[in-house]
Amino acid sequence: MKALFDRVSSGCSTLTTKAYSTSFSLGIRLLSAGIRQPIYGIYGFVRLADEIVDSFHGYDQAHLLADFRLQTYRAIDDGISLNPILNSFQQVVNRYNIPVELIETFLESMEMDLDGRAYTKELYDRYILGSAEVVGLMCLRVFTGGDDAVYERLKLPAMRLGAAFQKVNFLRDAGADFHTLGRTYFPGVNLEGFSAIEKAQIEEDIASDFDAALVGIEQLPRSARMGVYLAYLYYKVLFEKIKRLSPQHVLTSRVRLANAHKMLIMCHALIRRRPAASVKLNYAANNK
Repeated sequence: MKALFDRVSSGCSTLTTKAYSTSFSLGIRLLSAGIRQPIYGIYGFVRLADEIVDSFHGYDQAHLLADFRLQTYRAIDDGISLNPILNSFQQVVNRYNIPVELIETFLESMEMDLDGRAYTKELYDRYILGSAEVVGLMCLRVFTGGDDAVYERLKLPAMRLGAAFQKVNFLRDAGADFHTLGRTYFPGVNLEGFSAIEKAQIEEDIASDFDAALVGIEQLPRSARMGVYLAYLYYKVLFEKIKRLSPQHVLTSRVRLANAHKMLIMCHALIRRRPAASVKLNYAANNK
């Protein structure tokens, strides 16, 4: 029965999410039960594409990504794939009418990672759109459950939240991206002489994204609000830790939150029960 294969496929997406991201896994647990699996499906797809360009060194990554693209669209058209991750993803795409242009924009950003380039402002904005903002929009299609009016109203905040997450990742991983993968995402920034002024400018941009995103989180359907808010808190606390570091420290270490710290943040979110612009994060940011 295909229903059994679909359940196995969904389980693969869930396993992938839990293996690669404790933060997102915990956030998904706070979503209403009916929308957890579709978000696992989206994350599994995004994670697999990202692994192709980030981790599969020694293989023909361009070929692997091109084949992944073909398999993705074939799965969506056929309504099935023998790749469990893609089978899970196509179910989400077809059920929630996720526009193909969002998927294509995402895959184009993955292609950009194969070049090992230094990014101009134009390329940086294009990469952020494809690698993060459209992923936020895919999730928003699930969160709004077909309500196009709500989707349109919350599109910009969803994109800003995806951008904030990605830019925090860029800042956290700046040293590894530069020295190991040959990538410099931040336009006009020479990481050989990364300065406090440049770091502060990047942080100001990220803070603006976080502020805009919180406004949208407060307007999400209740089924999605707490889970998204928890992911927001995780990244905001991580961001606060990075802000306290020197540029040199950022380039030589990878800041992370311990699992116990994440559980503390989750308890804080559950106690508050709702997002609020006035939330105080200092207690968590100072907990190393």
